[in-house]
Amino acid sequence: MPAFALANLRPAQLNEETLEYIEKVQSTFAPFGGRFRVHGADPEVLEGQWPGTVVIVEFPDVERARAWYASPAYQEILPLRTRNIEGETIILDGVGPDYDAARTAARMRASLG
Repeated sequence: MPAFALANLRPAQLNEETLEYIEKVQSTFAPFGGRFRVHGADPEVLEGQWPGTVVIVEFPDVERARAWYASPAYQEILPLRTRNIEGETIILDGVGPDYDAARTAARMRASLG
């Protein structure tokens, strides 16, 4: 099942560190089967507030997403971003091709008693 690393990043001024991070980040997740799905997109906010931009990287599974984040290659460049750009980063499981929200609702309904 695919997994995703998602970052909500607040705008930052470009400098040498942020540019170096952007130049190097893709090579850090390639060994784990990761690839950009969204990179720096400004979201169209339909409900609530969403400060900043969005980055989504897809991995084959959650184990590889975690391994990428913990990898020496990524940890080496991570401070280039965290010193210059505020934001949150999460890893989450995706859903398989046969996912059906109605089945999920049925299981939830059954658990109500």
